[in-house]
Amino acid sequence: MPTSHRIRVVDAFTDRPFTGNPAGVLLLDAFPDDAWLQHVAAEINHAETAFAHRLPANGEADWALRWFTPTTEVDLCGHATLATAHVLHTTGAATGPVRLATRSGVLITTAHDDGTITMDFPTAPLTPAEVPDGVAEALGAEPLAAYDTGEHLGDLLVELADEKTVRALAPDHKALVRHSERGIIATARAEDPARGYDFVSRGFFPRVGIDEDPVTGSAHTALAPFWSQRLGRTELTGLQASARSGLVGTELRGERTLLTGRAVTVIEGALLA
Repeated sequence: MPTSHRIRVVDAFTDRPFTGNPAGVLLLDAFPDDAWLQHVAAEINHAETAFAHRLPANGEADWALRWFTPTTEVDLCGHATLATAHVLHTTGAATGPVRLATRSGVLITTAHDDGTITMDFPTAPLTPAEVPDGVAEALGAEPLAAYDTGEHLGDLLVELADEKTVRALAPDHKALVRHSERGIIATARAEDPARGYDFVSRGFFPRVGIDEDPVTGSAHTALAPFWSQRLGRTELTGLQASARSGLVGTELRGERTLLTGRAVTVIEGALLA
């Protein structure tokens, strides 16, 4: 009889099923070998699958957390962290703030009475960079500027002319692989902030097996300082304008960035492997 593991699929950065970014979530007694974790992530085949297990009491963190795409383990993932926090709280596995030990240090999540969850992440450092040769052709749009986002993200952040340009992108994903360690974040100022968001973005990560990520929480640790400086406010809302779409609240606090969103469980079952 195979071992049974409870598995859930959670749509993150949304309160409606079939929108936002779906993540697999498994709460385990301990981490099995890496090959098993990668096989499960490939089977679920969402942008990320999160695996967590409880840690001994009185340590620096309450749970250990790892994230896998269908092809590789990653250093930082926002939507799967949000999905994990949602599962921990909705199942009663955790109450109050939760400290998560990850490859990017201890991350703290806090569930609020209104159903939102806030995550405390490291702010990505932004370094101005030359737009690499071939990026404009691969994206299908000419960047106004480019920024390196540091080793934890490994993304290239590019500013485009306007929201319409971001929404219209139809990039050559194979060509984009050559231009960053993890992916390309394309962004622009919102055309009409009265619609409820201050900036738009899209994220392309073919290098780690994800042509376009529906909503990338970790990218907002770079988008928050980028747009806070330009818009003169520390609290902003970003819309990731993918086909599924999702909203990410950001609050810049120096070396830390708070990301806030909602999540909804859409599938729950047993993994018989």
